[in-house]
Amino acid sequence: MELLTTNNVWMMICTALVFFMHLGFAFLEIGLTRQKNTINILFKNIFIITVGLLLYCLVGFNLMYPGEFNGVFGFAGFGLDSPLTAEGALDLAYNEGYTYWTDFLFQGMFAATAATIVSGAVAERMKIVPFMIFAIIYVGVVYPIAGSWKWGGGFLDEMGFYDFAGSTLVHSVGGWAALIAVYLLGSRIGKFKDGKPQAIPGHNIPLATAGVLILWLGWFGFNGGSVLSADPELTSITLVTTCLAAAAGGVVSMLVSTAIYKNLDLTMFLNGILGGLVGITAGADVMTPTSAVIVGAIAGALIVFAVTCVDKLRLDDPVGAIAVHLICGVWGTLAVGIFSANPDHSFLTQLIGVVSYAAICIVSSFIIIFVLKKTIGIRVSEKEELEGLDAHEHGMDAYPDFRLNEH
Repeated sequence: MELLTTNNVWMMICTALVFFMHLGFAFLEIGLTRQKNTINILFKNIFIITVGLLLYCLVGFNLMYPGEFNGVFGFAGFGLDSPLTAEGALDLAYNEGYTYWTDFLFQGMFAATAATIVSGAVAERMKIVPFMIFAIIYVGVVYPIAGSWKWGGGFLDEMGFYDFAGSTLVHSVGGWAALIAVYLLGSRIGKFKDGKPQAIPGHNIPLATAGVLILWLGWFGFNGGSVLSADPELTSITLVTTCLAAAAGGVVSMLVSTAIYKNLDLTMFLNGILGGLVGITAGADVMTPTSAVIVGAIAGALIVFAVTCVDKLRLDDPVGAIAVHLICGVWGTLAVGIFSANPDHSFLTQLIGVVSYAAICIVSSFIIIFVLKKTIGIRVSEKEELEGLDAHEHGMDAYPDFRLNEH
């Protein structure tokens, strides 16, 4: 009973840290965008976490962990109460090392993250209602079905695919949707001039910096909790590899971006840290500290080139979500097949997993967003975009005493 209590307390602490990450995402997104859209971004973030938890309770948890199923799709029923008696829940707790209820809450925090990634990518020009509809479907249905393929004991799990804490299951699931959304939505007014990308500075870089540091702290729970116990050795090495990859990602992205652009870009530095964190997430428990530094360093370099590539493709991603979560998520997943200390992990299996998630995410997000585009529309009018979504979508101003003329 004492071990169960220790494990359960650790899992609850990690749950709180992952919840805290949503504040980090909110700070990062509003910091890297213009002040006239601050309320809109904050509204979306609050909507995602509240509705996401309710959806995960209603259908998501039992879609993601259906028990015995065909490996592709299963559903254990609506709600949390029906499948378990109190005695059954306690038996499960002894078997798993933590309670059924803690498991739900920890996994529920992960579910909302996928839609939050999309929120930043579509900032400043997507209508709020279509985004809410997309988030409901993606978090409520697509994410848990995709998650069941690995974490629910599905066909990828049986193949030996490995994703410790979600480089693919969380980050690239959000990243693929972000890519499709940005493509269908189009770029912000003024982002490209004569085919060349123009800088649209964020209004509060100190807030964005605070957001990244909060996310780094939250990753202690994101990866540390994915050990699913308070095992001292596994939790310790996981936190070490996580931190080293983040540090390496930041430093390398700073060096590479400085070498290319001849200026010390703080936003590239910050995204490099996040890239390192995303990259190590798939294999944080099966890599040595040295391997973690290498994985993070490569992720940091990839960030710089990915941001440039996204711009060349005339895709407008205000916060760098595609570069951070998609590109580094894919890299981190494949890196398990290269650097894992477990000989059973193979590069080919990891690649199959990456392709499988790309398929379900690209197809599902395209269908959802394309249908919304052709029915209710997904983009605000030119007037609304120029004057800001806060005023037109919410009738509010985040900084009423410090209004600036932004265009």
